[in-house]
Amino acid sequence: MFETAEIGRKLGKTEYESILPQLRAELLAVQKQAFEAGLPVVVLLNGVDGGGKGDFLNKLFEWMDARYLTTHAYAPLTEEESQRPQFWRFWMGLPSRGRIGAFLGSWYTEPVLQAAYGTLPLSQFEHALEQIVHFERALALDGTLFVKLWFHLSKKEQKRHFIELEKSKFTRWQVSERDWEHHRMYDQFRSVCSRAIRTTSITEAPWNIIEGTDGRYRNVVAARTLIESIRAQATRPEPPTAVANTPQLEDPRTILDTLDMDSKLGSDEYTRKLGVYQGRINRQSRRLAKKQKSVIFVFEGSDAAGKGGAIRRLTHALDARQYRVIPIAAPTDEERAHHYLWRFWRHIPRRGRFTIYDRSWYGRVLVERVEGFATEAEWRRAYKEINDFEYQLVDSGVVLVKFWLHITPDEQLRRFEERERSPYKQFKITQEDYRNRAKANDYEAAASEMIERTSTEYCPWTIVEANDKRFARIKVLRTIFRRLKNSF
Repeated sequence: MFETAEIGRKLGKTEYESILPQLRAELLAVQKQAFEAGLPVVVLLNGVDGGGKGDFLNKLFEWMDARYLTTHAYAPLTEEESQRPQFWRFWMGLPSRGRIGAFLGSWYTEPVLQAAYGTLPLSQFEHALEQIVHFERALALDGTLFVKLWFHLSKKEQKRHFIELEKSKFTRWQVSERDWEHHRMYDQFRSVCSRAIRTTSITEAPWNIIEGTDGRYRNVVAARTLIESIRAQATRPEPPTAVANTPQLEDPRTILDTLDMDSKLGSDEYTRKLGVYQGRINRQSRRLAKKQKSVIFVFEGSDAAGKGGAIRRLTHALDARQYRVIPIAAPTDEERAHHYLWRFWRHIPRRGRFTIYDRSWYGRVLVERVEGFATEAEWRRAYKEINDFEYQLVDSGVVLVKFWLHITPDEQLRRFEERERSPYKQFKITQEDYRNRAKANDYEAAASEMIERTSTEYCPWTIVEANDKRFARIKVLRTIFRRLKNSF
């Protein structure tokens, strides 16, 4: 794989200086193109030690407009990063639309290091690479451009480079004992990196292997790769715009029609069970905090189905210092400038904490699907993106519990009218709620498909018959208690 990057190609100083003015002008031009096109660009700078990653990054800041260029050099995990799933810190570093983010070290670094040192079994290494592919493909399909640069040196050239650096007191600091240790492990790293590149060089995010023997040659080739990649992506035709679904003519037969919507709970029994389950949840939450396990609750459902009431009964059982409720509305400008999952990743709780989402990432396959805010291609691929997202959470130790609260159309209308009559509930009702009722069949069909395609063995849905609020709240609390209890 690396043979063509060990030829020893060089670029003379005179030729380099003649190329440089045009090269810098083109870099600035494509940077402007990316900004005007709202194109997020991720530049990965990976490769062997001494291959020139840091030098090329410095050149980018010299040659481009630094206002629209960010860099991330990943060191060992910070305390905050170690408290969250592995990919959290990478999602937080992603550039917004129109910006270029250069990553010196990335999501490849730890899997490659661990595999080379033999602390990560092959099966787990392959699993890590598979997660990387899912991550990059989801972002690429959403419009992110990946420019993945692998700077390569042969073993002989790496040794020569280290020796040259150590000869001068001004550059010897650039070579550490760890660099020499990696040089001694060169063959192990070469094998591991070959596997990583083969597995993750996908159509949506291919690798570019660049010979790093000569710095001038390396920098010119890397810069031209960046220019050509941005130019090609920024000039592609606009994707088709989203179109709202046409309301269905008939009421679809779905899994929601199989529910017993007459389920009820008496006032006295409700009061007794409410105290019992709130107490049990409180005790379990304290155990989870001691065990440093984080928990996420997702509440979805029909308008006026009682999500807020169920959440309030849940939070009464929790320490206020331990949880956050995240109400999801229309995305802000900052959120629209990123992949739709970004705004949910940013609220992933630290270990020992709880996050409660009042509506969630499922808006992609519900309201965005029905109202035409997402194209059919976007909401259809979201099922897999969501399943991958939730798998990463659960795989990292997060306890994830999802609820769909369902009410009948007649009960929904009764609650709408009740809200209009109540001075302290009027803020909950808008004309949009009534307009959504006209698309009730569309929403029910979308919800049924969502439940079917995203109720996984590692993160199943709990469907709640919510015509009776007392019954619904107790079912929610009972489910939460059982899931928390079984998480140990």
